[in-house]
Amino acid sequence: MKNKTKIFFFLIVSILFSACYYNNEEDLLGTSGCATSNMSYKNDIAPILDFNCNSCHSTAAKLGGVVLDNHIEVKKHAQSTALLGVIEHSSGFSPMPKNGAKISDCDIAKIKAWITQGVLNN
Repeated sequence: MKNKTKIFFFLIVSILFSACYYNNEEDLLGTSGCATSNMSYKNDIAPILDFNCNSCHSTAAKLGGVVLDNHIEVKKHAQSTALLGVIEHSSGFSPMPKNGAKISDCDIAKIKAWITQGVLNN
């Protein structure tokens, strides 16, 4: 009886693991249709930040002492994990945009990919 129980347990675990299989990062993150390869700061990341962040976090406004309108400053915040923490609304971080809805999962995935790809100024 013990062997049948072990086989049954193995089958159940196998089914559960196969149900959690993803072919790529987009499937895993639920961002299908969101291109995240070869992210460009100029073409992909800066426009996201311009639209969602820079009304408060530009060189002119710099609310909270945070500037996100140039690569040097964005890179600093990206490498410290602060950028991801605030846009993902992670525990221990002040959710951004302040008093606003979280930015789209696709935009977050693009920023994550750009960070993973080396926070290049391209």
